[in-house]
Formats: sequence, C-alpha cells, structure tokens
Amino acid sequence: MALEQLITTDLKTAMLAKDEVALRSLRAIKAAILLAKTSEGAGGELKEEDEVKLLQKMVKQRKDSLEIFQQQNRADLAQKEQEEIAVIEKFLPKQMGAEELKGFLTSLIAEVGATSLADLGKVMGAATKQLAGKADGKAISAAVKELLAK
Repeated sequence: MALEQLITTDLKTAMLAKDEVALRSLRAIKAAILLAKTSEGAGGELKEEDEVKLLQKMVKQRKDSLEIFQQQNRADLAQKEQEEIAVIEKFLPKQMGAEELKGFLTSLIAEVGATSLADLGKVMGAATKQLAGKADGKAISAAVKELLAK
C-alpha cells in the first residue's frame, strides 16, 4: 500500500479515536506528500525512496527543533516534537542498531580500501548510498570517523 493511502487510513482512524497527537502528525505528513507531489518536476507521483527521504527529512526537522526547545527549556514544545517524531518514525524502515552499523561500515571500509580520516569522503559516499533509509547520516558519520581514527 502506498504511503499516502496508508496515511489516509491512519488519519481516519485517528479522527475516530480523537487522537490529537496522531492527527497533528499525520496531517503534517499528508501535507508534505501533497507538496512533494505537486512540486515542479514531480509528475504527480512519488517513488518509495522519495517517500522515505521525505519522512526522514520531517524527522530530522523535528529532531533539530527538539534540540533547540530543550536548550531553551521549553518542555511543552519539546514534548510535541517528540510525539510527532514517534508517529512519523512508524512509517520509516527499521533503523540499524549501532553494532550492526559498525559491522557494516567495517566491511565497507575494507572494501573501499580506506585507511585514515583522509578517506572519509570515499567511505561516506558509499555508505550513504547503501544505507539510505536504514541509518541516520549523523550516526553513519560518527561511526565512520570512529572506525577510521583507530
């Protein structure tokens, strides 16, 4: 089932349940999908990888906002961001754990032939392509730097 159809179904369920958190989050996802579909060059359809990128972007925006709200001691706004992140992440593929990520990156570093931090770009380029939707860019970067620094 396409993401838009899934969101619409969940939106109806949330309306019936009067779940404000889910409604707010699902409406934001639906609006983002509609914007992406109607943007120039989109052709009215989104591919699955575009949907994943869209959701990842939404989660990243909310995590950035969450960090700012926490720094400013705005627990009320931080709570809303955390709730929305939880709802949006339900529609994303399962993320790799730290150990699984390090294992994958260790083999990728050997495959690419990277030996020092100077090879960070080569490893990151290959890693971000292969791990698209499976791991956060910051987590990938941190793990690669740690592995290359050894």
